[in-house]
Amino acid sequence: MPRKFFQRLMPDHKKIKENKSLSIFGEVLHEPNLWHLNRRSVAGAFAVGLFFAWVPLPSQMIMAAATAIFFRTNLPISVMLVWLTNPLTMPPMFYFAYLLGTWILHTPPSHFTFEPTLQWLLHGMATSWKPFLTGCAVLAIGSGILGYIGIQGMWRYSIYKRMAARKNKTRKSSGANN
Repeated sequence: MPRKFFQRLMPDHKKIKENKSLSIFGEVLHEPNLWHLNRRSVAGAFAVGLFFAWVPLPSQMIMAAATAIFFRTNLPISVMLVWLTNPLTMPPMFYFAYLLGTWILHTPPSHFTFEPTLQWLLHGMATSWKPFLTGCAVLAIGSGILGYIGIQGMWRYSIYKRMAARKNKTRKSSGANN
C-alpha cells in the first residue's frame, strides 16, 4: 500500500531529470536506485527532504538532491518535500523556528515590523540570527528523524495489516472447504 500511495505522488522522471537546477548532477540522475520505492529509500527521502525544508537557504533543492544521491534515497521525494517551505509557508515556519530558538537560548524575542528591504534583512538578522538558526537546526534534525521513523513505522504497519488480512483470508477459505 505505501508503494502505491507514493507512486501516485511521484513526479515524472523526465521532469526531474530535465530540471535546470538539478542538471549539475548530470548522468547520476539516471541511477535507478534513486527512483526506487521501498521502505528504506522512502524513509531516507523523508529524512532528507524534511531536514532541508528547514534550511533557510535558496539552494535547498540542490542540497537535498545531493544528499539523496549520496545516501541513495528516493530523489523525487527528497526534492518534493523541500517545497514544504514555499513563499506561503516560509514566513510562519521560519517565525516559529525563531521563537523556538529564543525559547531554547532563553532570550526574549525581539519585536519588529517586517520591511522587504535588504537593509531590514541585514539589521534584523544581526540581532536575531542565533535564535533563528538554532530553531531551524532543531526543527531540521527533529523533523528529519520523525519523518524517517514515521515512514518506517507506517510501512511496517502496512505490511503487518496486509499479512494479517492474507492470513484471515486463508483461514476463511480453508474453513469453508471443510
